[in-house]
Amino acid sequence: RMQEGIISLMQMAKTSGAVKRHNDAGGLYVTVLTDPTTGGVQASFASLGDILIAEPKVLIGFAGRRVIQNTVRTRLPDDFQSAEFQMESGLLDMIVERGMMRKTLSNILKLHGFPKEAR
Repeated sequence: RMQEGIISLMQMAKTSGAVKRHNDAGGLYVTVLTDPTTGGVQASFASLGDILIAEPKVLIGFAGRRVIQNTVRTRLPDDFQSAEFQMESGLLDMIVERGMMRKTLSNILKLHGFPKEAR
């Protein structure tokens, strides 16, 4: 979660810049989305991961349903901001139960060549 305000808005840009520098240096950036992942967090660094993972049934979105429906002028599916809908739409790499997250992240690090101490 993130507090809203001008300082937060400035930090979003700084954080996104740091992610880019990390990426340019060849670093791996794995994003784990929990409930809720919305607003500025989703609009900036949460969606920049090399690998995007979400927990089941997580709310993911930038704006609320009413704002989006009024903008696109169409009825949206009930689950359009769910992790499952995002996965079906190709916006996530995987959905992982919280109890399996540590093992999943360890396996990702292993596959990317990280030493056991880093996992």
